[in-house]
Amino acid sequence: MIQLTINGLSTSVEEGSTILEAARFLGFPIPTLCHLDGLTPSGNCRLCVVEIGEGERARLVSSCTYRAEPGLKVRTSSERVVKARRMIIELLLASCPQSKVIQDLASAHGVRRQRFRQEYEDCILCGRCVRMCEEQMMAKAIGFRGRGERRSIGTPFDVQSDVCRLCGGCLYVCPACQLRCTYTEPEKAVCGGCANIAPPCIEKEQFSDLMCYMDPCVACEIQKDQ
Repeated sequence: MIQLTINGLSTSVEEGSTILEAARFLGFPIPTLCHLDGLTPSGNCRLCVVEIGEGERARLVSSCTYRAEPGLKVRTSSERVVKARRMIIELLLASCPQSKVIQDLASAHGVRRQRFRQEYEDCILCGRCVRMCEEQMMAKAIGFRGRGERRSIGTPFDVQSDVCRLCGGCLYVCPACQLRCTYTEPEKAVCGGCANIAPPCIEKEQFSDLMCYMDPCVACEIQKDQ
């Protein structure tokens, strides 16, 4: 067993466990997008970032791919982590603003604007479909192509694959295809139609190393009942 600390709480996890698995075991919520139970973790979207280490050596890592280490100190909701997640969500909105999955993430994390050039693309290159096709359907009909700005997902040479069974598994796991947001003003990247009231405790938190991670937030529930 490996001993580590998450948000000030000591815990033991089996060797080979990821930080994401350890945090979920303790009940600390970490948002994910490219990660899907049953598929190999890839860390493509970086939404599950957490902060490890202390002082100047502290750094952000993807919790779905980073393995737990003895004595590791993890913060799942520090000020640095929250800012990074919000920026990642803004970038996702720039790529696929009509994805309800991404719009729900924006609402849940207090993202009310998007500062990057709008692209209105349908693919965010999370790789869920590629891993589903290869690992669950055993087909390898699709894959990543190109690099950088030209990176895309499809079949080699855009020729219909002879191993594709038209099972629809790729569509089933795609966050851009599952549901489409129906807002009527595409110029506005953030719909806000599903936005919740922002937790009152987050911006007032005295310690930047640990912000609100409760879901639902206890302070919000108390305020709502009064």
